[in-house]
Amino acid sequence: MSDKETGNPPSPLSPEDYYFNASGLMVFTKEYHLKRGYCCKNGCKHCPYGFKK
Repeated sequence: MSDKETGNPPSPLSPEDYYFNASGLMVFTKEYHLKRGYCCKNGCKHCPYGFKK
């Protein structure tokens, strides 16, 4: 069950959850999205749920 479904606050980020791209923006990894447990439907670069904008 995801944090969204349980109403629990999200877990703290760990180093494998994100990286910074060449523009300095934080990019979430596939591992982060899987831990989160649901698709936000924002067209994330590493979305493991297949959502495309």
